[in-house]
Amino acid sequence: MTTTISADGTKIAYTRSGTGPALVLVDGAMCYRGSSPNDALAKELSGRFAVYTYDRRGRGESTDTGPYAIEREVEDIEALLKEAGGEAFLFGISSGAALALEAARTLPVPKLALYEPPFVVDATRPRVPADYPARLDAALAEGKRGKAVKLFMTEGVGLGRATVAMMRVMPFWPKLKKVAHTIPYDTAVVGDRQSGEPLTPSWPEVTTPTLAIDGDRSPEWMRHGVSSLAKVLPSAEYATLPGQTHIVKATALAPVLTKFFLG
Repeated sequence: MTTTISADGTKIAYTRSGTGPALVLVDGAMCYRGSSPNDALAKELSGRFAVYTYDRRGRGESTDTGPYAIEREVEDIEALLKEAGGEAFLFGISSGAALALEAARTLPVPKLALYEPPFVVDATRPRVPADYPARLDAALAEGKRGKAVKLFMTEGVGLGRATVAMMRVMPFWPKLKKVAHTIPYDTAVVGDRQSGEPLTPSWPEVTTPTLAIDGDRSPEWMRHGVSSLAKVLPSAEYATLPGQTHIVKATALAPVLTKFFLG
């Protein structure tokens, strides 16, 4: 295991693979090395990049330090950039895309790519209830990790209750419960951008070239969020991957990222 130390003393575990320009991959909610779509993506990209995958704080082999703040997770990425030589391309998926966007406000990121940050910008899906964060915190405070995961899947992600009921008997459910305490971190990162209100130009500092990506088989609400984000960022372009959903295939995504980062 390779680790680096973040500004507040948190140990961040990471893996480097491949050679070339440095590229850091940022996971979405409840994912970490060994249980992440970024694992397969790193393998596809390691022929052209020095790829850094890592366990976000509180997950996998990384430690945690309270109280939580988005700035601490940005500092975690900053520590990885130092390991990578001072700067790196940055890719984030789902809520990890929202975190990567926050990191690009202040960190040396030559190019930024984002896959389907879960922004709800119109009425194509129900807005996330305003009391969702409080009920999520209450479930975790009571030690009801399964209830917290269910809340996230149904009200945060928007999955049907029958789908979530089936997930609860699958082998991966215990892994989700193990990192349920980090769900509020992703809720904080996404912030109020699941309210159903249009996005505003909230990232004026992010002038780095950015690629906002979605899949053409993803839900309409998610695609609307991605296209809206591309319009409000100062230097962004928008791309759609044919045949892809939110669970994007690494073989479809890697060529697009390679062309963008190295083009």
